[in-house]
Amino acid sequence: MKKPNQKAWLAGGDALCANPPDPPPGPAWRLVLLGAPGVGKGTQAELLCARLGACHLSTGDILRNAECQGPRERSPALQAALASMHKGELVSDEIMLELVGERGRCMRCCGGFVLDGFPRTVAQAEALDAILEREGVSLDAVFDYELPLDEVVERLGGRRVCPSCKAVYHLTRQPPQKPGICDVCGAQLIRREDDKPETILTRMRAYEATTRPLLEFYRQKGLLVTVPANGTPDEIYARAWISGHSAQASRSAPSVKAGRG
Repeated sequence: MKKPNQKAWLAGGDALCANPPDPPPGPAWRLVLLGAPGVGKGTQAELLCARLGACHLSTGDILRNAECQGPRERSPALQAALASMHKGELVSDEIMLELVGERGRCMRCCGGFVLDGFPRTVAQAEALDAILEREGVSLDAVFDYELPLDEVVERLGGRRVCPSCKAVYHLTRQPPQKPGICDVCGAQLIRREDDKPETILTRMRAYEATTRPLLEFYRQKGLLVTVPANGTPDEIYARAWISGHSAQASRSAPSVKAGRG
């Protein structure tokens, strides 16, 4: 499947994609991805989009791209989000909802979508439901990628980055050719503050506390699909895909009510 252009998602407003996706041979899938830092959610998003032809709708991409836009190109919501980030604050629910709401047209993309980074709270999930209803579409599944805490610590704790060219390595999974030295530019690699074990544990506790109600919200809707995130990217993809189809089939099956004997 060709990779769709993300212009409409990144710019919002009246922007159109220069390279819109082709309609998929089967039904378009509309998915939300959940998962703690370090579970490989970004890799799975890339695989799903490449194989389904869906658009990767990442709220993180919107915020990162905002710095490249001129002030006149930014919506008031995007300007407010940047102001919060520059102060080191979290972007509020209200601002995130406005940013996603400005891009409601992307939700009815003919190729479907993989929504990554949103929703983060039950309030955001309820607002997403309203946006999808407005656009005449609905979610097919919510994939929640799970990994034991010790594996998350190993994945993130072993990560090293180049402060110069931003290349990323891992001590065991993707080590540099020369220990501690960037293959690309020769700079000394560093471990980010976020990747220290004590910081990882704090982030994981915060993630679990905020996400637990969201998981229950989607579980009650019959949309939640728990995906073990161990193994190769293709193995994880296969688990998610099989489980997603099974969950969709069970929701579509007519219920059988027992009659009176």
